[in-house]
Amino acid sequence: MRNLDGQLITVLGGGGFVGRYVVQRLLTLGARVRVAQRDPRAAVFLKPLGGLGQTQFVAADVRDAASVARAVQGSDAVVNLAGSFDAMHAVQAEGAGHAAAAAKAAGARAFAHVSAIGADRDSASAYGRSKGDGEAAVRAAFPEATILRPSIVFGREDRFINRFAALMRMTPVVPVIAPATKLQPVYVGDVADAVVAALAAPVAGDLFELGGPQVLTMAALQQWIAAATGRKRLFVEMPDAVAGALAAGLGWLPGAPITRDQWRMLQVDNVVAPGAAGLAQLGITPTSLAAVAEGWLVQYRRHGRFAGAAAR
Repeated sequence: MRNLDGQLITVLGGGGFVGRYVVQRLLTLGARVRVAQRDPRAAVFLKPLGGLGQTQFVAADVRDAASVARAVQGSDAVVNLAGSFDAMHAVQAEGAGHAAAAAKAAGARAFAHVSAIGADRDSASAYGRSKGDGEAAVRAAFPEATILRPSIVFGREDRFINRFAALMRMTPVVPVIAPATKLQPVYVGDVADAVVAALAAPVAGDLFELGGPQVLTMAALQQWIAAATGRKRLFVEMPDAVAGALAAGLGWLPGAPITRDQWRMLQVDNVVAPGAAGLAQLGITPTSLAAVAEGWLVQYRRHGRFAGAAAR
């Protein structure tokens, strides 16, 4: 593996959910890390993780090619983690192209782009299409780039497992949308390790799909969360016709339970494709939900850390 000690690595979106774990690992390996995002002040919490002068913070918006070019100047490697559920095409398609082109122009030896399982230029969902277009833009600008496609990413700060746990804390009846859809949740720390591995020993044009050790249906995952938080809940599986109508009729409202595009995404399993290279090929043993979730899901128990296993 290539020694990252002393190398300057720019992480676009470094203050985000996945980004903070990537930055932490890079700093531990002795790399100099430049965290680039729209509001760099929101990422200053990362500074104590590194030594004196080891971390830099710059303002950059992947939608603005000039700002990205300034951010990656002099970088040995670049990581693109920028994503959005709002400006999907601008951030995840055009922005990915800007990041890859800037990295190539700056002479970076490696470029790691985090996409998503389901990335497909012909996807029924705008999210999937934007991710697919982003991968194509990255390949066109930086052919040697490593593309990583994680499934649903879980961890202490996630907006997926935590969202369901919070819902179960508030209501005794939980509607389950797309109950049969299969997911392969992957731990955020494993995704970060995959990014580091891609930078340390890049192989031109590699693509990896990242999934955890368990494949769960949406219904099974929600039941697991209820058990982990000590909550007995009534789960009501919503018929596809009802859930689809809900997404179509109310999905545009702020705070809607599901958008039309999210509904389209849930019509397809989110799992690693058969035969795809993944964590094992990167030398990473996948982490299960049960191995790490207790550390943060305990907050959703009725009496927190003082709750018994049978708390309700």
